[in-house]
Amino acid sequence: MSNKFGGNLLVSILGTWEAADGGPARSYPTGGLCYYMSPPETIGHVIEDPVHAVAYIAFMLGSCAYFSKTWIDVSGSSAKDVAKQLKDQQMVMRGHREKSMVHELNRYIPTAAAFGGLCIGALSVLADFLGKILVEYIELSLSFVLKNQLGLCLHCLASFVSRFSVH
Repeated sequence: MSNKFGGNLLVSILGTWEAADGGPARSYPTGGLCYYMSPPETIGHVIEDPVHAVAYIAFMLGSCAYFSKTWIDVSGSSAKDVAKQLKDQQMVMRGHREKSMVHELNRYIPTAAAFGGLCIGALSVLADFLGKILVEYIELSLSFVLKNQLGLCLHCLASFVSRFSVH
């Protein structure tokens, strides 16, 4: 959309994209809402643009908490549904009627769901950042090993050639 409708204000607010080195199959958001909702590409980008990293973390945590609170209503785990299940099993909370039991459960269930969503979001962000650190470490290690191996190979080749060269 960014390439086709780049002059449109709504499309520009949603995001602008730039093609990656690998070709047109992969492009990265470089501006707009999509940029702030996407994870930083490297740890260096986190240092260069900490607002992007903070916005991404806030988006992930907030959206996970929101969807988990929404899921309890959709899945039949809301306070009303739990109170009905407890009543059907002839279980009661001591000192509470059915309406007050729903009110009491409403104090805990949405909070627990939101906290669970926050934990899942934090785990996702942590896994994303640890994955990026691991990939950067592997790339750095491989480049170091390859440089040293290439240097060793060139040294061996030079000594081999010098044996057969005419002085």
